[in-house]
Amino acid sequence: MTHSQESDETLASTTELPVTENATVESTTAATPAPAPAAVPAPSPSPAAFAARPKAPAAPAVSAPVPAPAAPAVNLAEAAKFGRAEEDGHVFLLLDGEEFPVGQYPGATQDEALSYFVRKFDDILAQVVLLEQRVEAKAPTTDMNKTVTHLREQLGERTSVGDVNAALARLVTLEENIKALAAQERSAHDSARAVELAAREAIVAEAETISAEDPATIQWKISSARMNELFEQWKNAQKSGMRLGRATEEGLWKRFRSARTVFDRHRRAYFSQLDSTNATAKSTKEALIAAAEELATSTDWGFAAGEYRRLMDQWKSSPRASRKDDDALWARFRGAQDKFFAARQATNNALDEEFGANLVVKEALITEAQALLPIKDLNAAKKALQSIRDRWEEAGKVPRNDMARVEAGLRKVEEAVRSAEDDNWRRSDPEAKARTSSALSQLEATIAGLKDDLAAAQKAGDARKVAKATEALAARELWLEQIQKAAADFS
Repeated sequence: MTHSQESDETLASTTELPVTENATVESTTAATPAPAPAAVPAPSPSPAAFAARPKAPAAPAVSAPVPAPAAPAVNLAEAAKFGRAEEDGHVFLLLDGEEFPVGQYPGATQDEALSYFVRKFDDILAQVVLLEQRVEAKAPTTDMNKTVTHLREQLGERTSVGDVNAALARLVTLEENIKALAAQERSAHDSARAVELAAREAIVAEAETISAEDPATIQWKISSARMNELFEQWKNAQKSGMRLGRATEEGLWKRFRSARTVFDRHRRAYFSQLDSTNATAKSTKEALIAAAEELATSTDWGFAAGEYRRLMDQWKSSPRASRKDDDALWARFRGAQDKFFAARQATNNALDEEFGANLVVKEALITEAQALLPIKDLNAAKKALQSIRDRWEEAGKVPRNDMARVEAGLRKVEEAVRSAEDDNWRRSDPEAKARTSSALSQLEATIAGLKDDLAAAQKAGDARKVAKATEALAARELWLEQIQKAAADFS
């Protein structure tokens, strides 16, 4: 209930008193003694205390007098400055040198009648004081101007006795103070609204930034969580934050809703495409798994191993499914490979154990072949090597890990025999011998001619010809030395 409403109820209760305002009413209880005025002035009564004032008689006449309760004391000397009462209970307000009738209190003394209307003024003044206290305490100004208007109207009705001009002046001051307080409220409200608006703008701006990110690079889990957090912040702001005005809030909400809509559309499109890609990847890799599982029981080790390499290359070039699906698919593909290679390894281990004896034989043959080096008798070496080869083939396979080593051991001896055979052929080749002999004869004739040229140049004293003949002779003699060595190899 507002203060003005309380005042209205308090004032309404005064109609129960046997008093007329601005009218004359004859007393129906002339025999009823009037209450004696208080000898000592007392403070102005509160509206609550004033409610205990005497009630009007219930009937036109009473057989016995009803004593009225004592009313709060009034400073009659002070009251006389602003009003007077006549013997018949009529009371007048003195204002700006004029008298205004305010009402009648029949059946009472002049002091009682005047006191009654002074207390009515005190009630109004108490409301003024209360309003001043509210302004001083910086209470909300929502209904203060309405209260000032109501109090001014009460004073203007001329139904009480007191310093009306002073009260009106206090109301003018109150209006100014209320105006200043309202300005402070507006400033504080504007500042708080600016903070609230900035907070809402920040929510909308971040949502728009998230929605504008590239769907191909956005981290959907993190961004989705953040968008949900922004939505919760928005709801909390709408629920408990300051109102920003319908137009402003609707504008911000449209932007925020639009950002969320774009984000959700991008997310749905991304995951729809991802689901399609995953389905394609799963289908492709399921086919590779089927081929791998079919090869898992093959005993055609070489062919199957080659096929597994081909399948692995296709797997690497295939699109990836989701992490969970891809890991499961890879486990199946790898399982088929492992099954095949485990079977092959088991077979190889068995063969290696079986071929162990063959390895002993071939290592002995390598030792026997190496004893042929260096080759002194080519024909004997070739015959012995052929015998070793025949026994090598009869010995059979060796373990895979030893195959390269033993093959290299025999190959070294074979290459040595082949090199000796080639060297022997060069030495015994008739055509090579003939070519060497012809070249040797031609070079010897050339050298003899160069010597004659050198002697002639020296005799003639021709230095240039001497130098030229000497250089040519030296080169031919070097060639001769090389050809003579080659001819010695054929001898």
